[in-house]
Amino acid sequence: MPLTTKNLLRRFLIWKYKHISEIQFVYILSILVGFLAGMGTVVLKNLTHSIRLLFELSFFKNHHHALYFIFPIIGLLLVYIIKQIWLKRHIGHGISSTLYAISKLNGIIPKYNIYASLITAPLTAGFGGSVGLQGPAVSVGAALGSNVARLFNMSTKTRLLLIGCAAAGAMASMFKAPIAAIVFALEIFSLDIAFTSLVPLLLASISAVLTSYMFLGTDVLLRFELTDKFEVNDIGFYLVLGLVTALASVYFSKVFFAITNFFKQFKSRAKRLLIGGLAIGTILYFIPPLYGEGYGIMNNLLKGDHLSAIGKTPLDLDLSNIWIVIALLLGIAVFKAIAMTTTFGAGGVGGVFIPTLVMGSAIGNAFAKIINNTGLGFHVSESNFTLIGMTGLMAGVLHAPLTAIFLIAEITSGYELFVPLMTVSAISFAITKYYVSHSIYTLKLAQRGELMTHDKDKNVLMVLDINKVIETNFILLKPEMKLGEILKNAVAKSSRNHFPVVNDKHEFLGVIRLDDIRHMMFDTELYETVDVASLMHADAGIINYNEDRMHVIMDKFKSSGAWNLPVIKDGKYYGYISRSKLLTAYRQQLINFT
Repeated sequence: MPLTTKNLLRRFLIWKYKHISEIQFVYILSILVGFLAGMGTVVLKNLTHSIRLLFELSFFKNHHHALYFIFPIIGLLLVYIIKQIWLKRHIGHGISSTLYAISKLNGIIPKYNIYASLITAPLTAGFGGSVGLQGPAVSVGAALGSNVARLFNMSTKTRLLLIGCAAAGAMASMFKAPIAAIVFALEIFSLDIAFTSLVPLLLASISAVLTSYMFLGTDVLLRFELTDKFEVNDIGFYLVLGLVTALASVYFSKVFFAITNFFKQFKSRAKRLLIGGLAIGTILYFIPPLYGEGYGIMNNLLKGDHLSAIGKTPLDLDLSNIWIVIALLLGIAVFKAIAMTTTFGAGGVGGVFIPTLVMGSAIGNAFAKIINNTGLGFHVSESNFTLIGMTGLMAGVLHAPLTAIFLIAEITSGYELFVPLMTVSAISFAITKYYVSHSIYTLKLAQRGELMTHDKDKNVLMVLDINKVIETNFILLKPEMKLGEILKNAVAKSSRNHFPVVNDKHEFLGVIRLDDIRHMMFDTELYETVDVASLMHADAGIINYNEDRMHVIMDKFKSSGAWNLPVIKDGKYYGYISRSKLLTAYRQQLINFT
């Protein structure tokens, strides 16, 4: 037999089954997936950085302000061409698409997702699109994790775990924050907190961080060392900041959904590109700090250099006036959400994670400046409030308070700020959750009943495939059929005890059960006088194939007390679902989950 790749893989799998236990192999794969996710993030960063280096040439510097308008449009046009001519596929938002794949596709992610975001996200962000790279990094890593699991014939549960490992790896590599990365995977992807899942997450996170260190050195995205300690006297200000970041989070989410819905009304992608490209170009021309991801804003604000954070604008403003600086920072916060969502609407590819941090840093810094310049004798640490502002926005917008706390604490060595981090994060999350029930990542999935959560019962019902519990081997009756024909052509030939009644259009009319005719089965005088129309009756309930989710179907069985319910698809009779088969499928899926 020739040693083809397929044969080599088969030999390896046979050897693996004999010499390596399943859990040991999962540990090995988690390290591999962490490395691959780390490499994907490194490539994303380097490609984006390389594109930006082109714009450091003297020619571009001399025409900088005008090019703020042109570059984003060029980047969006390149992404449009790649999507339309080469990929010919939709590229979803990284984390939302991954969550959908987990909940509805058993973690099967097409291979093209490995390179789709890897190419289009650097073009979007590198040319100035106001988006981040964290979402695309997760998308690339998740696709790698899914396909590695499929390559080695791993179970669905292991495949989902490896996707979580990839997400943690992408996060760890991006921020060099392995602990926050694990929390992120557990919180966003609703993974079980158990030893069997925690160890692979740890291994993947460590592997990704080491990969990032090998290829990118010790350079970090946020260069800051905590110098100002937490002051108990400032707790009141942190409480107010929690409220402010909550309102900002609600604003961010509402703007995102409003602009997204606005662009959806345009069926033509070219029209979206034209309208969105012109809008984002105009915004960036007047507010240059919104160009690209925005790490410069965060780093400069943390260093106390607000002039560099704001940069040069075409407006002739007196930046020695602190209130003008505050107004500009608030303007950056307000328009960051607009610029980011407009970039998405125009067809750009990127993430919302980094824009959330940028907006939070501007709000936190502006809030501290207001306190320090009111003339009332108060003084707070602007760098600390900048950090805490980032935490508040992340907790509110992403509905990820734990990720927000650990990420900011870990990347800045700011563990001494745990009290204000927890305070602001809790307030922001609680208030935002009240007004916006789900995050940007999860709202659409939740509305369709496709969101994976920590509720195992809902998760099991969500992943159950309705097609696997529908039974179609029933003999159908017509309303005009006589009792004799029922007995001869249906009862005598079927092992079932109920018979659906349909018309010539195959529409469901009712049902006849064996108990309905048992008392007249041997009365031959009735064979030609009694027909189906006089015997049939409505069923206890009806399942709509196109609309009813599994939890609705389960509720219908519970409320009706029925053992079998008919299924209607596109207005036509389709089959039956039995309570026993549904519960058997539920039990098997629950075993798979646990």
